Amino acid sequence: MALHIVLFEPEIPQNTGNIARTCAAVGATLHLVHPLGFSLSEKHLRRAGLDYWPLLTLCEYANVDEFFQKKSGENLYFFTTKAKHSYTELTYPEETYLVFGKESAGIPESILVEHQKTCVRIPMRSQARSLNLSNSVAIATYEYLRQAQFSDLSTTGTLHRLSWKE
Repeated sequence: MALHIVLFEPEIPQNTGNIARTCAAVGATLHLVHPLGFSLSEKHLRRAGLDYWPLLTLCEYANVDEFFQKKSGENLYFFTTKAKHSYTELTYPEETYLVFGKESAGIPESILVEHQKTCVRIPMRSQARSLNLSNSVAIATYEYLRQAQFSDLSTTGTLHRLSWKE
């Protein structure tokens, strides 16, 4: 499994912290494309990620141009409300980059136009503008994992700190 989650210019530290925790829990690499709307040392970011930070593989890029210079040949899938196809209509390759835009504006339209064939959406009611970024990442991540048959992940439950009384 080689899943990569890419955030273009994220603005809300709690969302990025939640996404970092999801990435750590499933073994995905998190790619942050600057500028960020917060500091990586911000307490809200760290709190949302809990004690999962040591499990996270994190890559950073100075800007969108640097990201594309380094990753242009990769399997990039862009999540946007403007796409024609649902995220479930694709079969994701083993090495996959799921790309998400900043909370206030999404992915720049110029990028979406250039990558129309790999733009996907998460279906929702027409009255809704968008889903929360961390929820969108979780939905997309688990579709990729489902298609990969949850390889490298435990599919049996493990009880932590629970005591059952019979």
